[in-house]
Amino acid sequence: MKKSPNGFTLVEVLIVVAILGFLIGIAMPNVMKARSAGQESACQSNMAIIEAAIEQWGLDSNIASGTDIAGNVGDWDDYLRGGILPACPNSGAYSYTGGGTAGTTGNYKVHCSVHGDVN
Repeated sequence: MKKSPNGFTLVEVLIVVAILGFLIGIAMPNVMKARSAGQESACQSNMAIIEAAIEQWGLDSNIASGTDIAGNVGDWDDYLRGGILPACPNSGAYSYTGGGTAGTTGNYKVHCSVHGDVN
């Protein structure tokens, strides 16, 4: 049996596969960490957009600072792009902390079930 001058031996192929596996094993945790950080950043941005929509609605509606706006949650939907609440990249749910002093225009909070409150 004659050896082909252009072919690779099984050992050479296995070494290349092992090296590629090792490099992928090193790179994957960093890729996953960067993906997670990106999702958290996008979620924080979405929550800031929601808070800005509430603030703009309050200004346009001449709502005095400190007025309870918990009952008007649906009114500020028009201040979001397409009137649709943004979605969390990690499938979290956004909630509005309303009622009492937490629901006032000067002290409202948007909360994500996965990432927490906006900073």
